[in-house]
Formats: sequence, C-alpha cells, structure tokens
Amino acid sequence: MEGTDWASLTTPYGTGASLPETLTRLLDLDPAVRATAAKDALDEVSHQNTIYEATVPVALYVSAILNHSSTAAGELDHHSDPPPRHPTRARLLDWLGATAYDADDEAVATHERSCNDRFRCEYWPMRAFRDLRPAIFSAVQPFLGHAHEEVRDAALVAAIPLAEHPVLTTRRAELADHARRLLATSNDRYKRDRALEALTAWGHDTSALENANDIAARELQARPADPDDWWASNGIDGFSEEPPF
Repeated sequence: MEGTDWASLTTPYGTGASLPETLTRLLDLDPAVRATAAKDALDEVSHQNTIYEATVPVALYVSAILNHSSTAAGELDHHSDPPPRHPTRARLLDWLGATAYDADDEAVATHERSCNDRFRCEYWPMRAFRDLRPAIFSAVQPFLGHAHEEVRDAALVAAIPLAEHPVLTTRRAELADHARRLLATSNDRYKRDRALEALTAWGHDTSALENANDIAARELQARPADPDDWWASNGIDGFSEEPPF
C-alpha cells in the first residue's frame, strides 16, 4: 500500500488520497469500525458499474487481507435471534465479485460497443483489473470450501467471473462442483442466478438443479417488458388508487 500514489488515482468522488487510512481500518479489532471502513473504502471506488483508477490497488489490498484473522469476524445482526455474525471476509468477497462482474467479458463488449473515441476505448483501469484476475483468483480460491456458508458462497460468486481469464478456464470444473453445492444449499436469489448462469455458459445441464423459484425468475427475465403488467398488478385502470385521489 505504501508504494501506491493514492492521491494521483481517480475515484468517482475525487482522488484516493484518503483510502490508505480507511483501508487500514478494515483490520481493526472492533467489528463496527471494520463495517464502517468497508462501506467507506469500497463505496469510494464503486459507482455505476465502473472500474476507476483507485479500484485496482483497492482490489489488490482487499485480496491480500482476505486471509487475515480480523476479516473472519463480523458484525452482529441484531435483527435475528440468535444474532448471527456476518464476517467482514464475506463483505470483501462480495465486493470483489461485484467488481469482477463489472470487468467481465460482457462488460468489455458493452464498453466497446458504446465507446466512440480513443480515450474512452482505452479505459486502462478495466484492463488493469482484468490482468489481475489470476492473482485475485488465487486469493479467493482457498475460501471456496470455507465452513461459513456466506464466505464460501461469496467466494464462488467472485471466482466465476475471474475464471473468464484464459489461464483460469481449467478451474471451471472445480467451480462447477461448488456451484452445484451452492444450488443445493442456498436460497439467495442473486447467488443462485450467478451459479446457474455460469453452469449454463460452461455447457452443463441445469434442469435438475433448478427449483420453482429459479424457473419463475428465468421465465420472468425472458418475458418482454410490458408496462401494462405493472399497472395491472399495482393499480386500477392505470391508477394506483381508486378515485377520488
């Protein structure tokens, strides 16, 4: 972290000058401090599915601390009884996964279709992040079999887009096994969708792995958007309340 000129790196809100201090707090012994640091640091480099200059060293730092003992603990969820702990590690893996999807092959194709000048087409932060995918995968991979469900599922969702890198395609068989395990144990809609999409893209038959909710979600996604559907389910004759208003 000391070798990075953070003040010279762009973020959605300015420069990354304040990031070193914030990133250091990700290892604080106080879970509340870690939770605040995670929000402050990761939100600072995440905006509208864009990879910024400061995103790249933040991803490297986050990858490097995944195995730190402080990230194994988490903040209590006081809305549950008994209150579970959500590991900081899972939060960091979630961010790595979301960022990896923002730089996946589909994101690159979308960017290339939309760019209309050389400056926009160069977009070096995305290229830099994509070049780091093998290193990030190496940090994520040990958590695919983690005992904590949140951690191992977050690791899988992060590993899937990282495995698009040419040197990682041989890891897809391993990831497919983990995807099947996730589908057998998790009800998380986002994570199930990512696992099913990956298996389908890799040529696996997922029909026996889908549940009723998966099928309904897939059919809904495939259906053309119809604005009348919203009014039909949320209002009367195009209004959300019966007149008079």
